[in-house]
Amino acid sequence: MKKIDLNCDMGESYGAWKMGADAEVMPFISSANIACGFHGGDPATIRKTVKLAVDHGVAIGAHPSLPDLMGFGRRVMRVSPQDMYDLVVYQAGAVEAFARAAGAKLHHVKCHGALYNMAAMDEGLSEAMVKAVKDLGSGVILYALSQSKNFEIAKKSGIRVAGEVFGDRGYSDDGTLAPRDQPGGMIEDAAASARQVLAMIEEGYVTSLNGKRVPVAADTLCLHGDQPGAVAFARNLRNVFKERNIQVAAP
Repeated sequence: MKKIDLNCDMGESYGAWKMGADAEVMPFISSANIACGFHGGDPATIRKTVKLAVDHGVAIGAHPSLPDLMGFGRRVMRVSPQDMYDLVVYQAGAVEAFARAAGAKLHHVKCHGALYNMAAMDEGLSEAMVKAVKDLGSGVILYALSQSKNFEIAKKSGIRVAGEVFGDRGYSDDGTLAPRDQPGGMIEDAAASARQVLAMIEEGYVTSLNGKRVPVAADTLCLHGDQPGAVAFARNLRNVFKERNIQVAAP
């Protein structure tokens, strides 16, 4: 039986600003990436999202980002490897503390937005991120873009790493995510998303926007909770997985 982890970026509301349909999506996923306050999220939101995950038996992950509330963590900033290490440990520590207070534990770390994309292609930032996850201890898993530099460095380091793929994003020929504002960068049709997902899980490849088959290792599949129709996407994927005898479980 094939197995896939279905993860979702969550807890990205901030103060009076609400984002995503966390309560509606949570029953369909197996792991949650919880914003740590730098691009979204705040202490109360972290606490509530952790409890929601615990109530549904969903693995708890930290979703650290660049310090960019106004840009939602999607604007590139120049950071050093030491900055990367500090950003990951500091933010993951917040989620880890709330998880411990709820009688659970931190399961994984998945960086957000620009920080995620920067590490996917930069050796120094990747090494710093991997060291941060290793130093968090307790077998914390790193979720990294499948087949990226970050993924390969994590594998060589000996920490647990899950190759992440995306069902609602288009891909470039080099296996990186196409920009969101590029035509095809966001996949909004549930059927098209399901076709891409099945190819990645069952065949081990994704078709880029230019038509190139790019090899991927699909350990965990991301569903963006802030996109319109996230609940319908999640429900459709679970139905497809059931039909194809694909088990959904956290790594």
